[in-house]
Amino acid sequence: HKRLILITVHEGGIKMFSKLALVMLPCLAVGFQAPAGQKLSVAASAKSTSLPFMEAPEALDGSMAGDVGFDPLGLSSIIDIKWMREAELKHGRICQLAWLGFVFTDLGFTLPGDMHKVSSVAAHDAAIQYGAMQQLLLFISLAEIISSVAVSQMMTGESDRKPGDFSLDFFKFSSTPEKAAEYELKEIVHCRAAMLAFSGVVTQAVLTGKGFPYF
Repeated sequence: HKRLILITVHEGGIKMFSKLALVMLPCLAVGFQAPAGQKLSVAASAKSTSLPFMEAPEALDGSMAGDVGFDPLGLSSIIDIKWMREAELKHGRICQLAWLGFVFTDLGFTLPGDMHKVSSVAAHDAAIQYGAMQQLLLFISLAEIISSVAVSQMMTGESDRKPGDFSLDFFKFSSTPEKAAEYELKEIVHCRAAMLAFSGVVTQAVLTGKGFPYF
């Protein structure tokens, strides 16, 4: 009798659960429906040009020169892309000048005076010893303070200035939109190459302890 009672209760529970499931199915279906007026999209996201196995970052929409969707760390989703392009151009321009100065110094093109008759690797310590590094810090600080006004206006939307644009085009190389786009691309390519080149030339000079060509 006890076994019969248990089986009856068990069968009753199954029947009750089945009825409950039938009642809940429409509710579950509603939960997976798109809101009225909207459709579910399964379109594939655009892929990065430089990293085709990754999705193209939203901020890298191709509107900037040299944009090939390269942002494997996703920094453009955290930091404003205009700020990063400003920094990229600034570091790239400095490295173009730095590579040229580094190599020319080691080729013997220096200013008069014993304090300048040193290798590029030893120039840092010599500049500190003679006070030149402090002067350099002062001049760079003034330049940063002055340029920060234009950068701030760009970031807040007070101006339509492009990153890195200080209107220094005395020879009108960018007189047309086509020429401007061409030189913007050339500059960013050279900037990126210069950052790698300067890192390489400094490393090679320190490792070998020799002057140009550092081997």
